[in-house]
Amino acid sequence: MAISSRSYPNLYKDSVSLMTVSARVTSIPGIEAASVVMASATNVDNLAQAGLGAFEIRPNDLIVAVSGSDQACDEALAVADTLLSASPPDSGEQQSAIPTTSIQMAVAADPALNLALISVPGDYAAAEAMKALRLGLDVMVFSDNVTADAELALKDYAQAHDLMVMGPDCGTAIINGIPLGFANVVRRGPIGVVGASGTGTQEVTVRIHQNGSGVSHALGTGGHDLAEAIGGISMLHGLAALDADPATSVIVLVSKPPSPAVAAKVLAAAQDSAKPVVVNFLGADPASITRDGVYGAASLAQAADMAVELAGGGQPTATEIAISAEMSRILGDLADAMAPGQRYVRGIFSGGTFCYEAQLIHRAHGITAQSNTPVAGNSALADLRTSQGHTILDMGDDEFTRGKPHPMIDPSQKDARIRAEIADPATAVVLFDVVLGYGSADDPTAELVSIIETSSAAARAEGRTVAFVGYVCGTDLDPQDRTKAVAALQSAGVLVASSNAEAALWSATLATARGGDR
Repeated sequence: MAISSRSYPNLYKDSVSLMTVSARVTSIPGIEAASVVMASATNVDNLAQAGLGAFEIRPNDLIVAVSGSDQACDEALAVADTLLSASPPDSGEQQSAIPTTSIQMAVAADPALNLALISVPGDYAAAEAMKALRLGLDVMVFSDNVTADAELALKDYAQAHDLMVMGPDCGTAIINGIPLGFANVVRRGPIGVVGASGTGTQEVTVRIHQNGSGVSHALGTGGHDLAEAIGGISMLHGLAALDADPATSVIVLVSKPPSPAVAAKVLAAAQDSAKPVVVNFLGADPASITRDGVYGAASLAQAADMAVELAGGGQPTATEIAISAEMSRILGDLADAMAPGQRYVRGIFSGGTFCYEAQLIHRAHGITAQSNTPVAGNSALADLRTSQGHTILDMGDDEFTRGKPHPMIDPSQKDARIRAEIADPATAVVLFDVVLGYGSADDPTAELVSIIETSSAAARAEGRTVAFVGYVCGTDLDPQDRTKAVAALQSAGVLVASSNAEAALWSATLATARGGDR
């Protein structure tokens, strides 16, 4: 196996652009591994750990490193060179003779600017974000690997100057109808969302759209905002901003479990809001959240449903997700058709919040799973290369994406894992998500459908029936078209649920029928 690389001095590309180029390079037949990154200290260390070579730390330089056959490496570097040297699309406007090379220059050229999106290596993201804040801009920090001390410093400054920091590691936002990062195309409407989880925010916004309502704004906070060290500064700011926004009549708050002290602070602020607030703290008892003007939701889907009811002038009903008689029959037939050794759920997710919610629902049904991001009561998977027992994985977590594109951009690594799970004689259920929208792969189901069809046929030849349960997070307005994606999966025999929680419930029901943990 050959290892090849190329450096591009003083060439900067943002994180999403780098992941997109990496996905194209990785897809070349014969490439075993590929990484397209800025030469920051962290990235250089990651390249060395991945066995892709030793490089000097030169933060302004871009590195492409690949491994595979000689021919594939040559082709990959040529493709990367073409993509990285391509000129941006012509906007039709005359370009300034002096290029904009700093946030300060951009603000000087257009004083009306009020938001900066920071997407640079994490080692440098805090410094760039602080520059933007000092220029009076709200900030969305797409970058991750920012220290807790740096995050707190940014948010303390923002709080003192009535600004908002979305992030670090904020992957999703919709501001005035404009999607930022990984986001879906949803109609505008009266419901505002503040989310400490990217895919959690995506499910809430798409379900609001599917239920006929719309979204005023979706503000991200980053996943660490509700930790005790940060104190929920961004969620509290977002809540206050939506409370003052005349276009917003209902507010939804979404997060994985906050620290108890921060949860109390956020809920007190929600109760003081002039508008009804729906809260989904994943795993929390809705009764512990509910109070005057505040409505606890048991799932992401339920939070969206309750918000739509409130926006329509009604009172929300906390209807639990139930399995229809027809689906109960289908699940029973699948369980009966399986071979004796098929017992386990294998959940393969690109969305971290979806993975978390799926674990919680399986736990509630007595199914204990291993994971790379285990919830309370579950255990860490010792070897990420091989599933053991019930296994529910977040393939978008750092262990799987270090030096590789996120599975929402390039699902090939996730698809390969699904192929491996189908081949395991102990697998009863393959549970997965497909996330559509801006930033996601152009056709995230194409290779997956082929894998399911060929691998399930091989399993049947061995006397096994594998159940496939999926959830498609998206709308029919997304570039990939949710209706098309759902139809493609259903044609391959996948049971496609209307929400992540419903998919997890179907999976847990099948696992219970196969004996659960016994």
